[in-house]
Amino acid sequence: MRRMERLAEQLKLPKDTVLGAVIVTAIGNHEVCIENFRGILEYNDCCLKLQIRDGRLCICGKRLRIVCYNYEELKLTGCIESICYE
Repeated sequence: MRRMERLAEQLKLPKDTVLGAVIVTAIGNHEVCIENFRGILEYNDCCLKLQIRDGRLCICGKRLRIVCYNYEELKLTGCIESICYE
């Protein structure tokens, strides 16, 4: 583990705050909320690719739609088929 990860664990601090880690919350297969992303790389009705701290996050599905987007979070709805880290 990296130094900051060990420090966060020892101090019992949330890693998402200390490390800027992405937070992905899936609600069934119809809604996903993403926090701590850096930007949108690609978006259409079957794919969303986001730049995250350690690479990319790719969400694939059908009828995907961004229903909320601001500097803190993104909420995606549709039929979610896969969530992959690249």
